[in-house]
Amino acid sequence: MPAYDYYCESNGLTVEASHPMSDTLSTWGELCDNQGLALGETPPSAPLQRVFSAPLVSMGTAEEVACDVDSGPCHPTGCACCN
Repeated sequence: MPAYDYYCESNGLTVEASHPMSDTLSTWGELCDNQGLALGETPPSAPLQRVFSAPLVSMGTAEEVACDVDSGPCHPTGCACCN
């Protein structure tokens, strides 16, 4: 299930929510209901902004990815494929 980040200007919080692509969350109350969160002091009608952040995908540097066990570890501190 995809995860989305939502920002609420009323309380300054950004919350990551996992839900189907077909769902649309537009208020703090909808987000809290969807994720099982407490409303706190934020009005349930407070609008949300869906914010986009780049997913964290790391494949390492070319040196780290191309591991040659015979020449030593592919990362200065060692790695799983060489240890």
